[in-house]
Amino acid sequence: MTYQTISIRQDGPVDWLTLNRPDRLNTITGRMVEELCGYFDGLKQDYGVRIVVMRGAGRGFCAGLDIKEHQHGERMDGGGGTLHPGYPLFDIVKLMRDCPQPIVALLHGPVCGGGMGFALAADIRIAGESMRMNDAFVALGRSGCELGVTYFLPRIVGLGIATELMYTGAFIGAARAKEVGLVNKVSADDDMEAAAAEYLEPMLRTAPLGLRMTKQTLNRALRVNDLLAVMDLEWHAQEVCGGGPDFDEAMNAFIEKRSARYTLPDRRTSA
Repeated sequence: MTYQTISIRQDGPVDWLTLNRPDRLNTITGRMVEELCGYFDGLKQDYGVRIVVMRGAGRGFCAGLDIKEHQHGERMDGGGGTLHPGYPLFDIVKLMRDCPQPIVALLHGPVCGGGMGFALAADIRIAGESMRMNDAFVALGRSGCELGVTYFLPRIVGLGIATELMYTGAFIGAARAKEVGLVNKVSADDDMEAAAAEYLEPMLRTAPLGLRMTKQTLNRALRVNDLLAVMDLEWHAQEVCGGGPDFDEAMNAFIEKRSARYTLPDRRTSA
């Protein structure tokens, strides 16, 4: 796909995905929905990409819906309206969670509405000091329940903070977001890439299949409210990982007191 609203920079096994409409604060358009869905859908069978870093160009991560485009007739709702054939807006969040690669979101400036939905669907969130996040849906005359916010936000920050943000549409800044557990780390805007490296480097030292299976198992466990069922999921993940060469290499590396040397597939390898 030739991208118009996003860009992808490949850095070995890490994809740096940039929302790339800086003149419009990376607001969401039909084309962006199509491109994001196509990208995340393609990651499912891509064993060459191990981690995705998601960020926004210019002055903010994503200010939500492009109101001007919406007013010109392209529906943005998740109830069947699509911006381009086959790509409902809510599919982006679903595909972000379904892709087996951990997603690290670098958040600065406005992180509003759909941008907040994207941020919550990531696995790790790093806030720049300029970040201002809000549930803009309720401020636009809609329900504050959209794009998985109702699912993710109470699980991340608890019901009390979630209701405050969802009922009022109030902004939350970087410092308070860190305080309530909404983001993992706060850094200066210009230092977010360095802050991300603190998470990327240890994840890249893990076994490739093990990291994928950890995200997949965690996602499934979040949908189950039964200890034994969750332990069955964990057992399956361990069986899958233990049956491959990564486990033997990890054990040998431990005994020999060296870094593990895992066999990595070429970029864009499908299996």
